[in-house]
Amino acid sequence: MCGRFAFYSPAQAAAELFGVTNAPDIERRYNIAPTQYIAAIRPNGQGLNQVVMLRWGLVPFWAKDPSIGARMINARAETVAEKPSFRNAFRKRRCLVLADGYYEWQRSGEVKVPWFISRRDGHPMAFAGLWESWKDPQSDSPLETVTIITTEANQFLEQLHHRMPVILEPDEAQGWLEPGSPVPETGPDLRAWPVDRRVNNARNEGAELVEPVGEALGA
Repeated sequence: MCGRFAFYSPAQAAAELFGVTNAPDIERRYNIAPTQYIAAIRPNGQGLNQVVMLRWGLVPFWAKDPSIGARMINARAETVAEKPSFRNAFRKRRCLVLADGYYEWQRSGEVKVPWFISRRDGHPMAFAGLWESWKDPQSDSPLETVTIITTEANQFLEQLHHRMPVILEPDEAQGWLEPGSPVPETGPDLRAWPVDRRVNNARNEGAELVEPVGEALGA
């Protein structure tokens, strides 16, 4: 799964990799958690892509209240096209979630050690995502939310966890945004290193959270 990640690259540089030429300034974040707002790229309906901020945790349009979103931060690639919570967004509302890397926890004795996983080349990445718009029946105000699609871990990541986000190469990104396209099965070369357990608390922030505290894998 993907339950915590970081995005600290300049938004303009990251967005240009994925087909956006005019991105807003976005605060650097090193410990992004569910229900927070995250940067995503989606079509604007006029033939261009745009960067938007969406709340992490998809709320289906038919939901009675938005609390369901906390349980829908990820969608499994194997079932996303059929699951009632995601199938409508899968058909119509694709997006790219901007990131520099994500965290995964590996059990070591009595504790879980956090690892930070990024592209081996250090470039920003994009997770395959879906977005949805939900209207509060009391105020009729829209809430736009997002989920990150996950898949089986590749051979490199199997040593840390059995799932991983679907990570798109820049040349795959536009294809993913087209309705009807399948979930890509390729992905970039990755690296991972253990980080300080302060990342376990979502209130902690700062560049020190991604600094290695042990030997890296795939460096």
